[in-house]
Amino acid sequence: MRRTPLAGAVTGLALALSLAACGGDGGGSPGGDAAAGSELTGRGPITLATGKDRSGNMQKMIDAWNKAHPNEQARVVELPDEPNDQRQQMIQNATTKSDAYTILNLDVVWTAEFAANRWLVELPKAGPNAVDTSKLLPATVTTGEYRGKLYAMPLTSDSGLLYYRSDLLEKAGIKEPPKTWQEMWAACDKVKALPEGKGVDCYLTEVGKTEGLTVSTAEAINSAGGTIVGADGKPTVNTPQAKAGVDFLARAVKDGRMPKAALTLDGEGGRRHFQAGKLLFHRQWPYQYELANKKDGSSKVAGKFEVAPIPGPNGPGAANLGGHNYAISAFAKNKATALDFIKYMADGAQQKANLLATSQAPTVAALYSDPEIVKKYPFMPTLKAAIENAKSRPAAVKYGDVTAAIQGAVYDTLGGKTPTDQALSDLQGKLGALTTTP
Repeated sequence: MRRTPLAGAVTGLALALSLAACGGDGGGSPGGDAAAGSELTGRGPITLATGKDRSGNMQKMIDAWNKAHPNEQARVVELPDEPNDQRQQMIQNATTKSDAYTILNLDVVWTAEFAANRWLVELPKAGPNAVDTSKLLPATVTTGEYRGKLYAMPLTSDSGLLYYRSDLLEKAGIKEPPKTWQEMWAACDKVKALPEGKGVDCYLTEVGKTEGLTVSTAEAINSAGGTIVGADGKPTVNTPQAKAGVDFLARAVKDGRMPKAALTLDGEGGRRHFQAGKLLFHRQWPYQYELANKKDGSSKVAGKFEVAPIPGPNGPGAANLGGHNYAISAFAKNKATALDFIKYMADGAQQKANLLATSQAPTVAALYSDPEIVKKYPFMPTLKAAIENAKSRPAAVKYGDVTAAIQGAVYDTLGGKTPTDQALSDLQGKLGALTTTP
């Protein structure tokens, strides 16, 4: 994930949902009124709990840290691929007050839940140990905050992009990527009429019963002008706009616009499908760019694709804001070392090196116009605009229950089990109970 978004209305959404639901009094880390940073003591070995690093670059950065800090070695604890499973393991670690994980690599939408439950230590914004967020994209900083306090440092950002086979569009006489859903379907029909288009599926966004489905649902609904939860924290999913978004996904599955295995493919399965040359349009995160362009034989589409903003019903759609932030476990030892390690990993030089090696979106704003980076990744200005205008999944304190409700309702619709109207009506009721202030 890569995902794995918060400007404008997004800020209001995140704040409203952060204030909703219980799960702690929101006072932050244990100690309640203790000054930010007062708990950040202790030096020695640390661990980083994170999802799988497919690039290998994370370990290279950690090796450099370890070489410079022989008495404060960092070690990766690799968690499962699926974000839901990562979150569950982190929660299990926190609820048992285990010190096994020092630093947590959190999906941006988990901040409210982990901070409200006092599983994280507040990071200092001022003083000699302060973390500097002044050079970061404002949208990314918001993802690390809860009730005005900083609990996680944004390390990578993310926004949904439309990967497309530029070679096939060119052969079909199509000069620009689609800006609307209808333009995308029309382009598919033209490409599939070509000899080169036989056996190529039209489109894929994650619709399996995973966190990816929540992302796809949010993007489809937001692109259609709807929301899942309003700025006041109340659910708004039972609307014509939300129905239009979910119907777009349902029709794409029903009409065969998506691969037959779409309902079982996760993000990595989709990536492999695209890299095998079997997909024309793919909604994916930036990390795929570097992997799909490898010329080592692992990708059949290297040099044959480009990226663009995701389409919507009447023009460019509303991408989802993703990314990952580093937070310090409230139960960890050696928190002072952990803070220094986070500053090291978040530094602009490290973010640039990581971006050049992996195509993962950075949080440092200046990197999006860095000549060396733009030369290698011409889509960086497009990505920056997408991040700045992206919208978030509901950043709820009870996020696990919220995302499970969304996934269950929409998956049943996509599988033909429940009509869209009924699914959204039921979801409205479930979200109402999950976002009600106790």
